[in-house]
This record gives sequence, structure tokens and C-alpha cells, in this order.
Amino acid sequence: MTAPILRQLDDLRATTAPWLRAGARIGVVPTMGALHDGHLSLVAAAKKTCDHVIVTIFVNPKQFNNPEDLANYPRTETDDARKLARFDIDALWVPGGDQVYPDGFATSVSVSGLTDVMDGAYRPGHFDGVATVVTKLFTQTSATDAFFGEKDFQQLLVVRRLAADLDLGVTVHGCPTIRDIDGLALSSRNLLLSDRARTTAPRLHEEMEEIAAGLSRGDAFDPLREAATAHLLKAGFTKVDYLDLRAQSDLRSVSDTAQPARLFAAAHLAGVRLIDNIAV
Repeated sequence: MTAPILRQLDDLRATTAPWLRAGARIGVVPTMGALHDGHLSLVAAAKKTCDHVIVTIFVNPKQFNNPEDLANYPRTETDDARKLARFDIDALWVPGGDQVYPDGFATSVSVSGLTDVMDGAYRPGHFDGVATVVTKLFTQTSATDAFFGEKDFQQLLVVRRLAADLDLGVTVHGCPTIRDIDGLALSSRNLLLSDRARTTAPRLHEEMEEIAAGLSRGDAFDPLREAATAHLLKAGFTKVDYLDLRAQSDLRSVSDTAQPARLFAAAHLAGVRLIDNIAV
């Protein structure tokens, strides 16, 4: 069943008002569209948990520090709505910019600490844009639950922190990364890869698994990272922004796996920036 597509905030609030009066759990899955099986796994999780589910599609200009990246981001609303039909969601919230950032909008939500490293360092202002739009989407949809993929693990921690700090009353659920059969983490940006680059892209995950295997043997992290970086550059990646080992709880840099940790990576291939992370 195709869900109603809502574009005006008044219509969204009219839709959620009876749900709120009934004390229902309202799940929201925030996306920027170009939906893939990773997004759809979040929708499935929301359907299992909540009484009503809203999927949002909004390509948020505030989280892009590169205007070209914003312009090239895939936009596939018709196809997205078709993919969602089998889930029988209650509403698809597709606001225009004026519904999210009306004239005179002057507020920014900033989460410190968690945003100072990795993507926060390489993409200035990115997480302020994420935190601001997520706060808006939570309040617009009256969400009680929100669903995010662990592929963007740093983003997941940022959203959990802002929801707790601002007393938003939203439970933030982290859902497992969904991968293609060759190990590549699903991402809307994968649509931008050429056929040749797509065959090379899984090397990022392969090298991360090699690092994880080395750590499990007791090998030192720095030589493992240096070897993986060299392998990626030889395979055709043009730049590796980071290969970092960090504490899973707060993203502190660590050198071993004595505590729960994750390996994070960001690398450029044929003009597309790929990110990934795995537990180690």
C-alpha cells in the first residue's frame, strides 16, 4: 500500500495528532532518499517496534560542506515511494526547504566531543547540520522512536547524545549495517560509482577485516593501518582520510581492543567518498 506523501507541516501534524491522543508509539526513519536495502531494514525494524511509522526524505543542505556533493546527491523520490509500498508505512514526510528552514531560521544544534574527530574533522559543520535537521525531524514527526544504521556509527552516537541532552523523549535505535554480497556497505553514494570503481570498492571492507584479524592475533595497530592504506592506494583509491581504532562508547582513540572498539574508515574512490566501520 502506497503511503500518503506529506509536504506541508500542517498536514503532518494533522496526521499525527490522533496518534498522540491515543498514546501511540511513533517511529521515524530519517533518510535523504535514494533508498536501498539498508534503509528498508530500518523501516522493517520500525514496523516491528512501533504503532505508526513515518519515513522522511529530505536532502539536508546544512550537512554538506561541498556544494558539488549536494548537487550530485541522488534524488529518486518516485522509486523510493515504490520501494516503501510493501511496508505499509503510515506517512512519507517529504518537506521542502521552507518547511524545515523557513525564512529567518537562525538556530543550530551542536554536539561537542563526539563531532571533533573523523568525519567531524574532515567535514567541518557536517554534524551541526545533522544534529539540527534531526532535531527538527524528531519534533515535526512527534517521534517516540527513531531508527539509524550502524554504518554511520559516529552519526548514531551524535544523535543519541542530542536526544538525551535535549530531553527529546526519543529512543534512538541502532540497526546493523547491511552489506552487498561482496562486503560493500550499502550506501546511496554507491549509485555514483562507475562499474569499474564498484568492483574496487569492496577492497575497503576487505582491508578492514584484515586489520581486525591482525588485532585478534595481537599485532600492533599502526603497522596494520599503514599496510592497509598502502594496499588501498595501490588498488585505486585516491585518498584515505582515516583508518581509526576508537572506543565504541565515546570514540576515544585506542591502540588495542582491550575494551569494546570499532575500526572506522573513510576513503575516496573515483570521486566518491566511502565510509565504513566494523566492531573489533
